[in-house]
Amino acid sequence: MDGKPSRAWRIALTAVCGVFLLGIFSTEIADTDFWWHLKTGQYVFEHRELPVPDPFSYTSDLGESAYPGEEKVRYFNLTHEWLAQLAWYVVYLIGGFPAVVMWKALLLAFVCGAAGFLAARRSGSFHAGIVASLGGVPIWGLFAADRPALVSFALVAAFVVILESYREGGRIAWLWLLVPLQWIWANSHGGFFLGWVVLGSYVAGGWSLPAEQRKNLWTVAALCVLVSGLNPSGFRVFEILLAYRQSFLTRTLIEWKQPFLWGPPYTYNLLLYSAAASLVLAWRKVRLLDALLFIAFGAASLLAFRNVGFIAFLAPVLLASYAWPLLAERLARGSFRFPAKILNCGFLVGLGALLTQQAWAGNLYQLRVAEWKFPVGAANFLKENQAGGPIFNTYEYGGYLLWSLWPGQRTFIDGRALNESVYDDYRKILYSQGGPAEQSRPAHTELLERYGVQIVVTNAFEFVTGAAYPIALALGHSSETGWRLVYQDAQALVYARDVPENQALIEKHAMSKTRVGDHLESACRTYIEHDPELPNCARTLGTIFLTAGERERAREALALYLGNIDYPDAEAQRIYRSLLGTR
Repeated sequence: MDGKPSRAWRIALTAVCGVFLLGIFSTEIADTDFWWHLKTGQYVFEHRELPVPDPFSYTSDLGESAYPGEEKVRYFNLTHEWLAQLAWYVVYLIGGFPAVVMWKALLLAFVCGAAGFLAARRSGSFHAGIVASLGGVPIWGLFAADRPALVSFALVAAFVVILESYREGGRIAWLWLLVPLQWIWANSHGGFFLGWVVLGSYVAGGWSLPAEQRKNLWTVAALCVLVSGLNPSGFRVFEILLAYRQSFLTRTLIEWKQPFLWGPPYTYNLLLYSAAASLVLAWRKVRLLDALLFIAFGAASLLAFRNVGFIAFLAPVLLASYAWPLLAERLARGSFRFPAKILNCGFLVGLGALLTQQAWAGNLYQLRVAEWKFPVGAANFLKENQAGGPIFNTYEYGGYLLWSLWPGQRTFIDGRALNESVYDDYRKILYSQGGPAEQSRPAHTELLERYGVQIVVTNAFEFVTGAAYPIALALGHSSETGWRLVYQDAQALVYARDVPENQALIEKHAMSKTRVGDHLESACRTYIEHDPELPNCARTLGTIFLTAGERERAREALALYLGNIDYPDAEAQRIYRSLLGTR
């Protein structure tokens, strides 16, 4: 089946595949957590110390612990990724945001390339390696965020490549490289214990190796475990993970939820189940270490969505090792064989077409920040006007405001999830206990006063569900005289408390609260323009305008919503037809 490509063909196919992988993972910086990672790296770089106590948020240490171990979790969250955060900041210093994007792409492309390398080596098929390197791309695209978690994915791949090479007679110097890599891992991400899992699997599966090789594996494995303790939290990682499970805040995060046994992303299901099937079908040939790795990574992936990437790396390797030979054997029995030139040309044309299609769609090498997702204008407004006093901000905007405003201003909350009781108050303020604005005003008023909030920076929508944040509407209501609207754009609303300290800001920038409707409209349209798969804000917008008696704007909003969905919504269609004056 597999025509053996010449060296020139291997170079050409590898180069095209590499250009594609680097390009497809060079996504614009759109992750809301990226900013506080970058700011932490800057803090470590400039202060030569860890950010403890938290210098960035004024609420981190307020209130009592909401569950046992919360203080340990807070310390862990402040410190456990310091080395990766420092590395990200150094990359930023060297090349700015384009370099940060390429750094992310290099890490993910390395993981895919490692899977392809292992698959080609174990199957004896270069083409199987190309397929394996691309097999996990749909999943890895979901992880194309600029976060230290990428270090865990990359180091799992590096550990497997090094250990696999050593098993096959590789140099011992590469094996010893695992010890400093393990220390780097332990100070870059809390998933460093997965290095122990990989090492343990190779130690357990190395029973047939020569005694000297087994001894070296045991020695390096023991040293890796020991150096793992040289991090700010020592060996308390499992204690911290158990405490995470008690956190309501953590349980609300999508990344900690269990993936569907059958559901999006379907690539994960297909890889998991097909890899399991290949191990069962070839059970007589399955290596113990492969079974152990699959059990460990499969279990981890089923526990939390954030771990499905480990199957995206391992499954293509297992499929190439066990399923590909079975397929090749069956085809050989039928005297089915592709001529080498046709197979090589087919792969090159296929890769070229894939590269061209993604380039045409504008999905490659997005060396930029997705400024449409962040409160850039609001942050600049606050800096230019030297707005003082504590601020209240939405969770998703905390990271960018932290990056942009500190040390002049500290955030109320951000993605570091540092204080459970504050998060509970945050939800009460944001959602105003779920009631109409007039009924819920005392609840958010009391909490904003308790925290001494003088400025509110908020977006109006949660764009996945399309729900509007009640606080944005409540403060913008004409009956709310204690707050003045001083800034609005497509990303944010800024309200200032009507107190003497803010009079200069209010006199200069106060605007009619009718402009809140302009923000709602521009925010929703901007988001749908960039991410048309999430149009639900337009449905909510139509309802808001219809309630306010603005029928034309309601019609336009519902037209936008209905024009971007691929499923029936009878209620929205009925309202839209009534606004058109038809049945």
